[in-house]
Amino acid sequence: MTAKDRPWVMRTYAGHSSAAESNALFRRNLAKGQTGLSVAFDLPTQTGYDPDHVLARGEVGKVGVPVAHLGDVRALFDQIPLAQMNTSMTINATAMWLLALYQVAAQEQGATPDELTGTTQNDIVKEYLSRGTYAFPPDASLRLTTDLIAYTVTNVPQWNPINICSYHLQEAGATPVQELAFALSTAIAVLDRVRDGGQVPAERFGDVVQRISFFVNAGVRFIEETCKMRAFVQLWDEICLDRYGVTEAKARRLRYGVQVNSLGLTEAQPENNVQRIVLEMLGVTLSKNARARAVQLPAWNEALGLPRPWDQQWSLRMQQVLAYESDLLEYEDIFDGSHVIEAKVAELVAGAREEIDRVQAMGGAVAAVETGYLKQALVASHAERRQRIESGEHVVVGVNKFENTEPSPLTADLDTAIQTADPGAEAAALKSLEQWRAARSSEAVEAALASLREAAKGTDNLMPATLSCVRAGVTTGEWAGVLREMFGEYRAPTGVSGSVGVSGAGAEIAAVRTKVSTTASELGGRLRFLVGKPGLDGHSNGAEQVAVRARDVGFEVIYQGIRLTPEQIVAAAVAEDVHCVGLSILSGSHMELVPQVVEGLREAGLSDVPVVVGGIVPDGDARALKSAGVAAVYTPKDYDLTGMMSDVVDVIRRAHGH
Repeated sequence: MTAKDRPWVMRTYAGHSSAAESNALFRRNLAKGQTGLSVAFDLPTQTGYDPDHVLARGEVGKVGVPVAHLGDVRALFDQIPLAQMNTSMTINATAMWLLALYQVAAQEQGATPDELTGTTQNDIVKEYLSRGTYAFPPDASLRLTTDLIAYTVTNVPQWNPINICSYHLQEAGATPVQELAFALSTAIAVLDRVRDGGQVPAERFGDVVQRISFFVNAGVRFIEETCKMRAFVQLWDEICLDRYGVTEAKARRLRYGVQVNSLGLTEAQPENNVQRIVLEMLGVTLSKNARARAVQLPAWNEALGLPRPWDQQWSLRMQQVLAYESDLLEYEDIFDGSHVIEAKVAELVAGAREEIDRVQAMGGAVAAVETGYLKQALVASHAERRQRIESGEHVVVGVNKFENTEPSPLTADLDTAIQTADPGAEAAALKSLEQWRAARSSEAVEAALASLREAAKGTDNLMPATLSCVRAGVTTGEWAGVLREMFGEYRAPTGVSGSVGVSGAGAEIAAVRTKVSTTASELGGRLRFLVGKPGLDGHSNGAEQVAVRARDVGFEVIYQGIRLTPEQIVAAAVAEDVHCVGLSILSGSHMELVPQVVEGLREAGLSDVPVVVGGIVPDGDARALKSAGVAAVYTPKDYDLTGMMSDVVDVIRRAHGH
């Protein structure tokens, strides 16, 4: 036996309601043995809007902490010494802004920038493919990413300025080969841009490469996930050496953190999620040579709603038992020499190389985003995965097999089995924003924003102007607003139009298709189904799959992508003369946004157009939505999309008295 390894950094992804409440949660988690912070920001912060923006309605403090200005960051890290903390921030479009806020808050504590350790996610490519929290067009976004990298290499040298995410690619449907290839293609796009941009001297480029970190997903097929991570290590080493000439082995090491798979967690029999999480954790810890540097685990009840502190503690304890009670850290790599593992790794490496070459031939990852190739590939892979679950080929215990169950004491009282978002969070954030604006110097703010505007016009690094904005009291929405003004807005390809639909389940599809056709004939013309994403929730995977299946069964589908106001969705329903509106919301803002759409349809004279809702909707909220006029509510347990489409036809027939 060799000397025992040090455990990985143990984090919990956390943040909600307000900076003060999130700070209390952080300090409780640190007291329980957590060794780093992983900050979840709310959607307005992630997409560059202040709490008083129309798109922020209902979203403030829902999926993370709202950060509108420096005062919020001071409160968020109150009594947490940032010079000694390793902080990961899940932030992308506004990563530069949040790091600037963090740096200034740390300096106010007495820390120097070169003492700061942590990570800004800052991977904008996957935002166009999966999470949907982009703010600017791809080229401008890549400029922000690379400016931040160039700044940190010189000024914040222990910081990881980018965390390239394959995690969200798997959630969006990526196979292991696609996950490897698309993430590494993103890394190549970013590194090429930094290398060719002239901000970093050639002799410092190795410093850039070794600060690149990855954020990966580990699914329940933990042998395959172990092989995927070993393939990642091999491919990254090759790219660093062959493409970028990095000769120091340590600098070529794959540095990665993990959030294990949330997509596979089930609402049905949610206690099964505990063993799923443990198995997923093993995939990124068993192989010493491909072991994660940091791990954060979801909670057993994430498919139900927002986990409570106790649920997060349970997931932290899973890591601690593995690291401190088991003998995992006492051995060299237990897979070295396994011909089974080596063969699977070789297969994944070969497939990923081929896919990377295909993306490079298109002009690289950014070009493949703009053409829609990457998104279409993910939507198609996700559709195939859904089909395997629906057919029973892919077994999900408690969902499509072994469905008989004893009542679970964990969910006996569903309303207390999750944490509800603070209903006063939005009002408190609005009041805080008003007070902040009243107390600052408007002249200083205008001067700082003018400097940012000038920097954006040219090629200067945007970080110095951004730091000036922080110190002047500029808000998140004001900073992003100037850049929107300079760079323009952007709407990413949805990937739905080019996606291949269902090839199996022919009889079920045919039966629903007949039902759609019959109903269309009775009502006169094709049945039109509007799939809408109100608010800032960018997790569009479910909406895309619904749109694809609706098209497969014969609906004419109207899907305009993410980030729409209720008013825009109502306007589209009127313009397209639709028969049903389907709303997808996973951010928890359904109680605020859905009734606005229902009421808007009534006011527009479309009271015969039913609204159906899909998302993570607790039972109590589902009952309230139905009382407010919603015809049906679907949650993650409703995995049969073809059956759902049949139900939607019934909803339309009832709305027309058939």
